[in-house]
Amino acid sequence: MTTSIYERLNKLNAAYASCIDEDKLESWPAFFTDHCLYKITTAENYESNLPAGIIYADSKGMLADRVSALREANVYERQRYRHIIGTPLITSNTPEATRAETPFLVTRIMRGGKMDLFATGKYVDQIVAHNEEQKLEKRIVVCDSISFDTLLAIPL
Repeated sequence: MTTSIYERLNKLNAAYASCIDEDKLESWPAFFTDHCLYKITTAENYESNLPAGIIYADSKGMLADRVSALREANVYERQRYRHIIGTPLITSNTPEATRAETPFLVTRIMRGGKMDLFATGKYVDQIVAHNEEQKLEKRIVVCDSISFDTLLAIPL
């Protein structure tokens, strides 16, 4: 039985969100290729093709370092996320890579129980097949708001 590209992308996105939402951040870099791009930016900056991001990493090693910093060095109020991820829109599909845009919504739950709509936007992805798995070669997190909370600690 062959799975469709939509099934593979939905499975990848569901596992990605679960990894973050269940605080299994040490496993988060495994969703990416060794040489990758992970960036969080605003819709305005994305549309203007500005390269800088609020968070920027261009290798799996940088992602692992970010997780280590979150666990060992950074001090921030304990919180967790809950992702709601929409259906991907495939913008390109070749044997080399699939490009897709997927809407998301993230609610942040603080230690005391307060919940906020934290971020909405879309993932702009380039996904490649790697040893029978789908891996993110590029994930640009394009947030709808131009304002970011100072508590943007956990990956989106």
